Amino acid sequence: MNILVINCGSSSLKFQLINAETEEVKAKGLCERIGIEGSVISYTPAGGEKEVTQSPMPTHTEAISLVLAALTNEKTGVVKSLSEIGAVGHRIVHGGEKFASSCVITDEVQKTIEECSDLAPLHNPANLIGVNACKELMPGVPMVAVFDTAFHQTMPEKAYIYALPYEYYEKYKIRRYGFHGTSHGYVAGRTAAFLGRDITELKTIVCHLGNGASVSAVNGGKCVDTSMGLTPLEGLYMGTRSGDLDPAILEFIANKEGKSISEITSILNKKSGVLGMSCGLSSDFRDLQEAYEAGNPAAIRAMEAYCYKVAKVIGSYVAALNGVDAITFTAGIGENSGFVREKVCAYLGYLGITLDAAANAKRGDEMEITTPDSKVKVLVIPTNEELAIARDTYALVK
Repeated sequence: MNILVINCGSSSLKFQLINAETEEVKAKGLCERIGIEGSVISYTPAGGEKEVTQSPMPTHTEAISLVLAALTNEKTGVVKSLSEIGAVGHRIVHGGEKFASSCVITDEVQKTIEECSDLAPLHNPANLIGVNACKELMPGVPMVAVFDTAFHQTMPEKAYIYALPYEYYEKYKIRRYGFHGTSHGYVAGRTAAFLGRDITELKTIVCHLGNGASVSAVNGGKCVDTSMGLTPLEGLYMGTRSGDLDPAILEFIANKEGKSISEITSILNKKSGVLGMSCGLSSDFRDLQEAYEAGNPAAIRAMEAYCYKVAKVIGSYVAALNGVDAITFTAGIGENSGFVREKVCAYLGYLGITLDAAANAKRGDEMEITTPDSKVKVLVIPTNEELAIARDTYALVK
């Protein structure tokens, strides 16, 4: 069965067509600038050249239509007709407390996802636009929702509750939810497989380090804590997000600068993190590493603070797990930056970790980067959220 995986943003749409039995990616691509002048679709069939086409996309419906046209194109398409697509898996960012696993999208499920939109106002509405567009263009094809938050629903109350008046949890479900769950779950499973261990007997810390970043503590295959909270703003310092800070800072800056809470929140999401700490130098860690190595004080400040923060969160999760068997790095920075991995692991000597410099210098492969005598294994496992979505979708509709 061919599974179409859709990941809708407010003005973008990523897609892959995956053969569920062989797990082969038959085609992939990206629609950009949806609703904006200069819309572009890029499409790459397996074994073929990347095609980039400018085409108007006033809404996600037109974007989905272009995706389906590319997949069925006579020259470079990978299926002869839409009847060869058995189901569509949709990434949904926030499932609240309602969804602890992926599910087939019914009218009731869709209504519940809409009700979670106030928890993810930038993401859930866009995700649902993709669902509705696919339903319109592919009537009768099963749709599956795969939630970023679902993997973290195994967290115990002591891990997810905030120290606020309890009525805010009861009335508004204000609690820690966590994100990147599809990635954390996939990587935790691959970690166990790589080590030849039963996941139910493994204590793993997964470090999903990209422009958005989070760490999770996984005990026996189940998440017991994670660094993001009610929204993806909590936790680690990120590309442009502040991560953890004293909440009184919001009122302090608002009063000093004459800004609203909404404006301050926008600053925390879009102008903070390593971008803010580096005085606007860059939110791209490749730029920051280059500047760091050239002796740029702003880059040094941002990178040192970032790696220190990641190491602190890992340390807190060693305590939460009461020990750790493996620490796994994934996502863009985690998979490709030996520089960041080395700096983070430099704080973890108390765990008996010994890094293998030659292995750590490699990029992008599934690999162990510690020496044979290291008491805790440190791994690099490339994430594959699209494959995880396809697997969940296939399991529900086959």
